Amino acid sequence: MFRVKNIKKYYGNQQVLGDVSFHVSEGICYGLVGPNGAGKSTLMKIIASIIHEYHGEIQFSPSHMTIGYVPQEIALEETVTARDNLLFFGKLYGLRGQALRNRMNEVLSEIGLTDRGKEKVKTFSGGMKRRLNIGCAIMHQPDLIIMDEPTVGIDPQSRHYIFQMIERFKQENHTIIYASHYMEEIEQLCDETAFMDRGKVVENDRIDHLLEKHAVPSIFVKGRNCLPEHMAQDHAISETDGGYLITTNQPLDMMKKVIEAGNENDREIERLELVKPRLADIFFSLTGSKLRD
Repeated sequence: MFRVKNIKKYYGNQQVLGDVSFHVSEGICYGLVGPNGAGKSTLMKIIASIIHEYHGEIQFSPSHMTIGYVPQEIALEETVTARDNLLFFGKLYGLRGQALRNRMNEVLSEIGLTDRGKEKVKTFSGGMKRRLNIGCAIMHQPDLIIMDEPTVGIDPQSRHYIFQMIERFKQENHTIIYASHYMEEIEQLCDETAFMDRGKVVENDRIDHLLEKHAVPSIFVKGRNCLPEHMAQDHAISETDGGYLITTNQPLDMMKKVIEAGNENDREIERLELVKPRLADIFFSLTGSKLRD
């Protein structure tokens, strides 16, 4: 679908992107994940041809691929109706006449606003505006849909609806670039991801490959006096969620030891479970968890 090669971007003497490279296959959702200021928005604007001054290369295949861009900031005219906003963006993309009106009605249905199309946008909730923001970007049925933090500040229902829309886009063979600092969104929606930090890609791969490559097996145990002292000395243990996270390459054997220790002594185990690897844990292990403003 397209390839990002050695992208660098400077604002004055400050480097915002440093030698960023990855490729995205057709029909997948590719996640860009990282903290605020990691360079995600700048990179997406370069891919969308909004920013033209940069070093490096973006290679599209086919070269005439169409792009729809959903910015993080709401890009709507709130004094007119949802229909008027869609018609405006449709005309920018070259749609005219009955084809434009038909597509507008299709998009209103896709974003769940058919009954609200004639209402002014200023009366809409944040979630409705976010969905309309997406609708404006897909009026021309683009091959590539770039979405920059599309769920910021919205209600759970609208967030769930946007997730359903993304799944439909994938089924229709659209390719999606999805930026977020919510790791659970990336893990749920994306097939592949790139971890970004300080303007660089620190790791990129398929989600399942990342989990397999970096995740360390562990178990969680919670309860009164639930661990013997020798276990705390012999293993990597951290306190979390009112209990203990034990890192081990043999989690089933460790669970057995915890149970046996509990049976032999006056110990109460409330919870004992295998911990599923999380993308957030991998990200923090690669970049560190210290706050950087």
